This record gives sequence, structure tokens and C-alpha cells, in this order.
Amino acid sequence: MTTQNVNLTEWETREPSKGSPLEGPVLAGHPAARHLAETLTRRGRIEILELARGLELRASSYVGRFALGELLVTIKPKISGVPLMNLLRYAYRLRHLDLFDEVGYATSQASFEDLLIHQLAAESSELLSRGLHRDYLRTNSMLASPRGRIDFGGYMQVAANAGVALPCVHYPRSEDNCLNQVLHGGLELAARMTLDRELSGRVRRLAKSFTGRITPKNLDATGFAGAWHSLDRRTSAYRPALTLIQMLLNTQGASLTDTKSPMPAAGFLFDMNRFFQTLLSRFLGENLIDYEVQDERVLRGVFSYDPANNPRNHRSPSLRPDFLVLRNHKIEAVLDAKYRDLWERNLPREMLYQLALYALGQESGNRRATIIYPTLEDAARQQIVFVKDPLSGTLKAEIILRPVHLLKLDLLLRDKGVHAQRNRIEFAKQLAFGESSDISTN
Repeated sequence: MTTQNVNLTEWETREPSKGSPLEGPVLAGHPAARHLAETLTRRGRIEILELARGLELRASSYVGRFALGELLVTIKPKISGVPLMNLLRYAYRLRHLDLFDEVGYATSQASFEDLLIHQLAAESSELLSRGLHRDYLRTNSMLASPRGRIDFGGYMQVAANAGVALPCVHYPRSEDNCLNQVLHGGLELAARMTLDRELSGRVRRLAKSFTGRITPKNLDATGFAGAWHSLDRRTSAYRPALTLIQMLLNTQGASLTDTKSPMPAAGFLFDMNRFFQTLLSRFLGENLIDYEVQDERVLRGVFSYDPANNPRNHRSPSLRPDFLVLRNHKIEAVLDAKYRDLWERNLPREMLYQLALYALGQESGNRRATIIYPTLEDAARQQIVFVKDPLSGTLKAEIILRPVHLLKLDLLLRDKGVHAQRNRIEFAKQLAFGESSDISTN
């Protein structure tokens, strides 16, 4: 079977043009691929339409790669290379480990998942070089030189043998613990995911270094939760690696297929909208001095059922914007992160309606809500949509579309100059309140 590549960027639509891999009955004879296409469409990962002339692909905020029959579909983010990796490190609190050539890496055609796998390899190399964490593990052994506590209950069972060894319960320090087992499982997963042979070989060599030191186990929810819960001040260095493994695991086959279907999906899809929200949450939280930033706080009281006319006792609907900026317990700004370049693309009506409700749900005189969206366009500027009374034309609320230039944000985060912190604070205020400021990134 010959695999054909289909490449597109986030939010791009690819039609079945003549001679393209999407032309014709692409999914004919591939029931598993058709089921996957339906699942991805239903879950909003990517819209896959089976037309008479072929397949039409409509990408959204998800990026990555997946196999669809004889097609290998790759969705790339607009920002890539070193700037994207720097923003990912900042958003997810990953360490900056310069264990690969970033100059060459920035211009390479590395996929999004390879960025994460490179970072996981760097984190794992660092952990191996400093020495894997060891725990005291309860061990039952027959020892000629007793250690720990003699197991007298066990002794009665072996006394008849008149052997020279005694049953002992002792606690040797061992690397065979859940943290190292999950790290090994994550490396094995990463090696299977990447199509880069050099990177796959590097990751497999790291995984083989665990041979004889740990008991290999498959990654599962229980084991992964146990690894997270075992983190403490002694093992905090494992947190970035676990974060990366979780990102890879969450975007693997289980998330690409129906939970009722055992069919695995060869692929990786990562939600850039969640990443963008995480990035803004940390940046605003760290740099809006004298303000409190609350993530996904419910705006109560906007909707409520009439108690006399709610026969099924439904819970009242609630609004949950991505960020509330408060000062002295008063809402100063309502912000929503949307990973869609609204300078280049139209504002979807569902976003408009959502932000209109956020704005109208506030006190009179401060009825505005802001969409913060990413862009790479230097010309991008703030836009304002008025919400008016349809009869009188009276202004009721404002919806603000405010761009954040990702390359500019990357430069601000990497800036180590004397005015770096001041510039970051001014930029955070500009994002939250639209305050104009003279920010230098030189």
C-alpha cells in the first residue's frame, strides 16, 4: 500500500482538486478509516467531508498527524520551530535544555509532535545523567546474611528444609518505581510516534538504558496517576517529562477514536486552543501586577430557570469565560482566548454570540468582553464590535477583538534586558485592557 501525504495548516480547507490525493473515492474499502473520519468530524478535531468528487478537509485548532486509509494527513501550526518550542516551554513550565542544535532545528521540517519528543528526549537525558530517582521498596527475600526484619511466619514454612538462608523483609533502594516505569513507557511511546528515524533511534537508545533497572509496564491511566501523585520536592525534576508524556498520551489513539471502539488510530492531534489558553493564563497571571487573574470562573446569575416552570429540575446554564481580571473583588476585564487568527479569518457567529453574553452579563457601564487571538501579522490591530438595541440603536455592549503577536511574545519572554520585566508588564496590560504602550523587544 502506497501512502500519500496531504499537508495543510491550521484552519485551512483543502478541496479534492484534480490529480490530488483527495480526489475520488478515497475511503472506499476502508471502513475503519471512514469510522475514524466520522469520529474526528463529530469531535471537532477536523471536518472530513466525503463528497462525490473526493474528500474535503477543513482543519481547526488541532495540529498534528494521523493516518486515514492510504492518506497521511499532516496539519501544521502557523508558528513553528524554536519560537513555538519556547512558547510551549513557557506555557507548560518545561526546562530549557539545549541538547540539540536549535539553529538547524528552527529551519527543519520537523513535525509538531517531534518538537515535543525532542524535548522529552532532552528531559530524559538530563534525568539519566543526574541519576534516576530511587525509592525504598518492600522486598521479601531468602538471605544467607539477614537484612531488615526476619519473617518468622515465613521461617516456619522453610524450617523443615534446614537451609542456611532466612526469609527476610527488607527495604533496598531501587530505581524500579512508578516514576521511572512511566518515563520508560513514555520513551517507548515517543519512539513509535515519530517518523524521524534519527529521532526515533535516539529515543529508543534512551529507553534501552532502562534495561535491567526497571520492570517495563504499559502506560495506563492508573500507573500514570500514581506517578503524578508520587511527585514531591525530591522528584520535582520529573514533572516536565511527565507533562510531555501526558501531552503525547492524550493525543494518541484513545483520543482519536470513539471510546466504545477498540480500534487504535495511528496519529497525533494536539489542541492548540488549549495550549494558547495555558500560555495566556501564565503570562497574564505573572505580569498583571496588582490584579487577580481567575481561570474559567463561572459567571453566575446570567441565566436561571423559573422555579415555578422547571418541572424537570434542570440546573441553570452558566457562563465560563477563560479569564476574569479582578481588582479589589471587582471585575475589570472579561477575556476569552480563541486560537483563530481573526485578523485573517472571519469572526464565527458562535464566538460573537458567546462574547455578547459575557459582555451583557456584566454591570451597566462596563459591558465589554474581549477575544484575545494569536497572529503573526504585524499589521493586526484591535477591532471593536458594537452590540446595539435593534430598535433604538442604543449601545448595549462592546466586543473587542485583540491580537497577540506570537513572535513578539516570544521575544518578550526571552528578553533578559534591564527593561524586560517592565515590558512584559506593559504588554500584559495591553492584552487585558487595550492600554497603548511603548514596548521595546530589542
